[in-house]
Amino acid sequence: MRSRLAAALFALALAVAGALAPARPSAAATLTEVTDFGYNPSGLRMYEYVPAGVAQRPALLVAVHYCTGSGPDMYAGTEYASLADRYGFIVVYPSVTRSSKCFDVSSPGALRNDGDSDPAGIVSMVRWEQQHRGVDPDRVYVTGISSGAMMTNVLLGDYPDVFQAGSAVAGVPFGCFATTDGSEWNSACANGTVIKTPQQWGDLVRAAYPGYAGPRPRMQIWHGTEDDVLRYPNFGEQIKQWTDVLGVGQTPSSTDRPQANWTRTRYGGTGTTAPVEAISIQGGGHNIMAAGMAARILDFFGLTGGGTTPTDPPEGACRVAVTVNAWNTGLTENITITNTGSSALDGWSLVFTLPAGQTITSGWNAVFSPASGQVTAANVSYNASLPPGASVDIGFQATHTGDTGEPTSFTLNGAACTVV
Repeated sequence: MRSRLAAALFALALAVAGALAPARPSAAATLTEVTDFGYNPSGLRMYEYVPAGVAQRPALLVAVHYCTGSGPDMYAGTEYASLADRYGFIVVYPSVTRSSKCFDVSSPGALRNDGDSDPAGIVSMVRWEQQHRGVDPDRVYVTGISSGAMMTNVLLGDYPDVFQAGSAVAGVPFGCFATTDGSEWNSACANGTVIKTPQQWGDLVRAAYPGYAGPRPRMQIWHGTEDDVLRYPNFGEQIKQWTDVLGVGQTPSSTDRPQANWTRTRYGGTGTTAPVEAISIQGGGHNIMAAGMAARILDFFGLTGGGTTPTDPPEGACRVAVTVNAWNTGLTENITITNTGSSALDGWSLVFTLPAGQTITSGWNAVFSPASGQVTAANVSYNASLPPGASVDIGFQATHTGDTGEPTSFTLNGAACTVV
């Protein structure tokens, strides 16, 4: 399982760490580790961000990382800390210590209230914040990406009395990843072949806390239609689960398109605080977290002052994220290209200039020509189509004579790209 996730989610870790380019938190506040925070059966680490202008009775956001990531990675690669500076809430970043760097959303001890795995440790963090920082127990929220999105589903099921709402970015329903053999990986769920009725999904949640009759947290769900790690059917199954748990109908109360390639449906209400909100991103892969999304998540939670419509930062018709890994005389460069325009591309070429002394020796997912200087990377047959919002990963290996830097600018089909 560890090797499977390391391969499948390596690009996600890189993109989340760098692609969002959040504004830096204020100099007066830093990420701090908290130790001895209470019951912690699986050895999680706890990091908190308390903004300089923290509210007197602040809200708390738990931001849960993806596989191969960490709490500090989630802090550095998302916008939650800078948004905490603006709105005065506290952020807690749980961090896995097991070798897979994935949260336990599979074991029986993770799928029950007051169990003996990661969810119990995370709730200990919440209770520590309530005791030591005066956090408002009526304003505790959780969000996560990939493995963290799965954990978001689990926390809402295990602890409906602790969390008021959650937002899952590329996850699966509560209980979908359940295993009994000690494995962390459930291929049937990941491939989107675990299909249940709304009541069956809802019963899994209700069984996690037998006898609980109080209010249930609201849920926001995000998923890309081309997710090849946790397949798109998991989006619909989460909708079925949480509409049943919250007792609202399967028919949307409203449908709109906040962006060209987004379809947003709301269930049980039409405003920003609907019981269930689901955003499908056409052409989006597993890594759909992008600049501006965090503000929309906080809007759903009610942490932005209520009823605001976050605006996304301006960008070009394309976005490029680059990662370079260098050694003595060689390097590899991974490039993620995202079509941020409103029209699909049927055939594309990316133009950039290599630093002096770099020469491409081989490449993947594109045809590179020439090998040095101003280079054009053209699509190959299987990735020629690039719908709005979709991304493609390409890369190359090169030799160098000392300069291991990355290109400073890119154009896609003649249009300048935003580099993140």
